Amino acid sequence: MFHSAVRKARVPVLILCLMAIVFSSALLTRRSAYAAAAVTVDGSVKFQVIDGFGFSEAFGRASSMQNLSPTTARQQMLDLLFNTTTGAGFSIVRNIINSDGSSIEPNSPGSPSAAPQYVWDGNDSGQVWLSQQALQYGVNQIYADAWSAPGYMKTNNDQANGGTLCGAPGAAVCSSGNWRQAYANYLVQYIKDYQSAGINLSHVGFVNEPNLNVTYSSMVMNAAQMADFTKILGPTLRAAGLSTKLVCCDAEGWDLAPGYINAIASDATANSNVNLFSSHGYTAPPASALSNTGGKHVWETEWANFDTWNPAWDDGSAAAGFTWAQRINTGLTSANLSAFLHWWGANTSNTNSGLLHINGSTIEVSKRFWAFANYSRFIRPGATRISASAASGLSTTAFMNTNGSVVIVALNTANTDNAVTFSLPNTGVANGASVTPYVTNNNNSMTAQSPVTVSGGAFTSNVPARSLVTYRIGGSTGVTPTPGVTPTPGVTPTPGVTPTPGVTPTSAGSACRVTYTITNQWVGGFGATLSLTNTGTTAMNGWTLTFTFPNGQTITQLWNGAFTLSNGDVAVTNLSYNGMIAPGQTLASSPGFNGTWNGTNNPPTAFKLNGVTCTS
Repeated sequence: MFHSAVRKARVPVLILCLMAIVFSSALLTRRSAYAAAAVTVDGSVKFQVIDGFGFSEAFGRASSMQNLSPTTARQQMLDLLFNTTTGAGFSIVRNIINSDGSSIEPNSPGSPSAAPQYVWDGNDSGQVWLSQQALQYGVNQIYADAWSAPGYMKTNNDQANGGTLCGAPGAAVCSSGNWRQAYANYLVQYIKDYQSAGINLSHVGFVNEPNLNVTYSSMVMNAAQMADFTKILGPTLRAAGLSTKLVCCDAEGWDLAPGYINAIASDATANSNVNLFSSHGYTAPPASALSNTGGKHVWETEWANFDTWNPAWDDGSAAAGFTWAQRINTGLTSANLSAFLHWWGANTSNTNSGLLHINGSTIEVSKRFWAFANYSRFIRPGATRISASAASGLSTTAFMNTNGSVVIVALNTANTDNAVTFSLPNTGVANGASVTPYVTNNNNSMTAQSPVTVSGGAFTSNVPARSLVTYRIGGSTGVTPTPGVTPTPGVTPTPGVTPTPGVTPTSAGSACRVTYTITNQWVGGFGATLSLTNTGTTAMNGWTLTFTFPNGQTITQLWNGAFTLSNGDVAVTNLSYNGMIAPGQTLASSPGFNGTWNGTNNPPTAFKLNGVTCTS
């Protein structure tokens, strides 16, 4: 009886205890769900240096951009692609070296040893214009890549449908001879043609997806043949005095790249000629680090989805912005990429091959564009990836720019918001520093949020569900400044507008020299460069060059300067990035221009630099 009564009395007590335990457990679970996740960004642990992010406008897309009307739409497109304040701030442009009838040598000279028959139209399917526009925004990485050699240099006598470079080891013998050196000379000439337009090509490649035999420009080369040609092209570039970096091998996918890399790495001479390795993301994505690279930078140089235009952020498709954010994150962290390029930046066709869709006179912007922008605007060339620890549901990368600013990019893959505390040891970020978040998701396109402040070496911020957030810490903008005050709109810099260089031009001293070179000429038009040398003893801190055209010539487009033109009198003023000329120095980024002529195209003879008459 007693025992029975005790048991009955204990039941409610046990129930209450169990309820208390369950309640406590639930409370702890709830608390842990809302507790801030912790990410440590450690500046003392460094990984690869970043070269940048970019795109291509090959196969005539650059011409579509150049001819876009009205000019306000064209300007919107350029700002979206290159502006580091309002756009993506892309820092790499990949051009195609044409091999068809629009190439710089469309007709065979007869044999590999015959004098070349080079031609240069100064436009290159709109790519000269695009490259010049990119320069105006401070882009200095223009990668020129050949899909194929001209057909007469190949075993199939066709610039398309595969075929191999004549003379390559193991290739079919060509009755016309061995064209390897002639092809290397051809690529060097292409680089020089761009130099004549004021464009220094930073990188060059000699074949694209060398495993593919397709009905458009293509050339098939195996790994041994690729390694062999680098031993010809490398010395040819150096003999021409070019600093253009040699890229190999733009494989179709990450699974194919090792074969080419291993062939080059195992050949000391070939390896010494290659500056960086590259591959695409089609047959396999950049999801692991490539071996045998010898510490050379690795670029993903082409990747896209080609289905019907889809601007969505998070619909689970291969075109979605969320998908591309994951791809970029994986490429940077797992493949240690130094550069990540999309296929086209802007495209007129109704497909996902472009980040932007040129729909008549309207520019449509995809969410994958903003996924790229969350990285490319803030992570500038020369930045170093630093350690960022893992957190549940969060993919995080961190970078330190050369100006000391720190950038953290966090992708929340969960379906719930994630409050995160970011600790910042060894980054140089001081307490009180301002942190600006930029959010991209279904409802935002890299939208700036209210700043938060670093306190105790850390800051806490909410990363919304299924969202990409970039945190910019330090610096006034956290990015490399764009040359000039405002990026030059459209095709031609606005005459009569002089950029503010931030300094007052000083006297040129007692001596200066201007070398005027007509680089190319055609009916009614020409290109020219102006090489400026300070032969005095005083540095020029800002400059204005004046001269008079003798026969009514005009300037239609000028780079590395701003100009005014009145009745043949020309004044060219420096931009913010090329105002300093030290004594004895020739300006590295001297101005160049395209113009028109009628009658006689005689050069000017009287040049004055900051009012001082120069020799020429």
